[in-house]
Amino acid sequence: VQLVESGGGLVQPGGSLRLSCAASGFTFSIYVMNWYRQAPGKERELVAAINSSGLSTHYADSVKGRFTISRDNAKNTVDLQMNSLKPEDTAVYYCMALKADRGAYWGQGTQVTVSS
Repeated sequence: VQLVESGGGLVQPGGSLRLSCAASGFTFSIYVMNWYRQAPGKERELVAAINSSGLSTHYADSVKGRFTISRDNAKNTVDLQMNSLKPEDTAVYYCMALKADRGAYWGQGTQVTVSS
């Protein structure tokens, strides 16, 4: 099983980044896919989630209206489009696959830094 995140980097406040997570080694299309983040000294928090079909999404209040999660079950990828970035969005962002009866898989994380 592999979850490989990409797309992180340094961006100025107000800017945009698009994170991508490529999955392999499991049946991607039946898993709920999630993006979490962890800032220094803080607990890991759920940022966004998307159900297996892609028809239902959930966002943390702090990112609603700015971030969009999407998935492509044909390509086994899940993306997080992040707009209007703020310094408080700075964190390591993790991709996570979840199915209640099979457990969870985590990626290695990608750093996002929002700073002028």
